[in-house]
Amino acid sequence: MTYILDENKKFLLQEGIVIPAHPLALTSNRQLDEKRQRMLMRYYIDAGAKGIAVGVHTTQFAIRSKEVGLLETVLSIASEEVDKFNKLHPFIKVAGICGQTEQAVKEAELAVKYNYDLGLVSLGGLPNKSEKELLSHIKQISEIIPIFGFYLQPAVGGRVLSYDFWKRFSEISNVMAIKVAPFNRYQTIDVVRAVCESSRSNEIALYTGNDDNIVSDLLTTFKFVVNGKQVEKNFSGGLLGQWAVWTKKSVELLKEIKKARESGHISDELLTLGSSLTDANSAIFDAANNFSGCIPGLHEILYRQGLLEGTWCLNPNEILSEGQLEEINRVCEAYPHLIDDEFVNENMQYWKE
Repeated sequence: MTYILDENKKFLLQEGIVIPAHPLALTSNRQLDEKRQRMLMRYYIDAGAKGIAVGVHTTQFAIRSKEVGLLETVLSIASEEVDKFNKLHPFIKVAGICGQTEQAVKEAELAVKYNYDLGLVSLGGLPNKSEKELLSHIKQISEIIPIFGFYLQPAVGGRVLSYDFWKRFSEISNVMAIKVAPFNRYQTIDVVRAVCESSRSNEIALYTGNDDNIVSDLLTTFKFVVNGKQVEKNFSGGLLGQWAVWTKKSVELLKEIKKARESGHISDELLTLGSSLTDANSAIFDAANNFSGCIPGLHEILYRQGLLEGTWCLNPNEILSEGQLEEINRVCEAYPHLIDDEFVNENMQYWKE
């Protein structure tokens, strides 16, 4: 049976929300730290995020390996915490889905089992499939769970996909949203134009995953002439690794951007804030080293706040790059207005209970 997204959640998705990409909390011996995994989820809820993405790159793809076997556990923990602590408002749960079709279908079924609303389907790791085969892959998954499309940057395993691919992708009836994260302006516009020129332009919500260009993406109204009429499209919100840290400030930022869009007045201060956020992201994501320290960089911020016990990853070789710690120190000192330490300190004891 195909799962269909309910109308309240469709509206929420279109309205635009903050969706952090959930990290994995580990102990020093690289075992799941369930207490802190739950703490993180409570932090995101109380920070005002209205969605969460679990089992994605930030959660570490290695959770799927037979040796680790944590995918079902982390999906269940996040779902339980949302159901326990977010009873008053709609909340969108997104499950990461990857692998060949057989694996992806099983992951979609697992996501439905734990009441996830959408599957964020990564096409990384499928380099030998043609675009036609990739569309067939997506259609099979869409028969199980609504689809959150994902244009992943090549630097972390993605591949370049054509405008025609995204046009046909947008015509799949159970595609509800697309995370656009190629970290490339040309490819970003390919997706936006493809959605606008599809028959489902009004049904698909666009979410920025371009952590290097968050504010600009969210402020821009894209305009295209389609069949003699002008079609406009904005990014509704963001599904971002960067929003896995300093989430309270991210929620405030999205509210400010929405106000600016409604008023038609985009201040110099907001553009400057966007530049500051990109600089901070460069340090945290380790752009200088082709993003090799991305996940440890996120962990470093959460560790400093006390939300994680350390920066450990499942792969012991996945550590901060040389010079990355100094860069993180620099941006934390330069941009205190991006940091939500005060909010975390005020609520830490409550999240621990």
